[in-house]
Amino acid sequence: MKLSTKGRYGVMAMAVLAEKEYGDIVPISVVADSQEISINYLEQIFNKLRRGGLVKSARGIGGGYYLTRKPHEITVLDIMKAVGESFQTTRCDVSGSIGCMKNGTARCATHDLWAELGNVMAGYLDTVTLEMIKNRSVRKKNIYHFLPEQQQRQKEKKEFNIKCL
Repeated sequence: MKLSTKGRYGVMAMAVLAEKEYGDIVPISVVADSQEISINYLEQIFNKLRRGGLVKSARGIGGGYYLTRKPHEITVLDIMKAVGESFQTTRCDVSGSIGCMKNGTARCATHDLWAELGNVMAGYLDTVTLEMIKNRSVRKKNIYHFLPEQQQRQKEKKEFNIKCL
């Protein structure tokens, strides 16, 4: 899976808005300059964010964009969905019954692996808010609670390391 600039830049732009006081209007040029993104590309992204209900625009002198919800209420997944970013990690439609093999009925050997990876990524991004990005607290987030098996393995590793010492 490759994350497009549309998704990355959408999150970056929203993070700039989140850094301001809630309700403050931020000119698109401020976002463009601070994140080194072209204004033309940002306009396309903000149009999608606006249609997705995450931002509103103010026209005229002093115009720009502002968040429609507080930063702790907007997740990275919300942003990714609004800009049309996909978490499709398989070559077929995971929600349908059509397979990814040539005959259209069978799925490849690694289908479930990649489908679950997409689910885990979406689940994680649904817990990361703009508030966390604003406060630089994303790195402190433990992602292992999404993976009970991984959590158990980490616990077993710790116990093994303690016994070996």
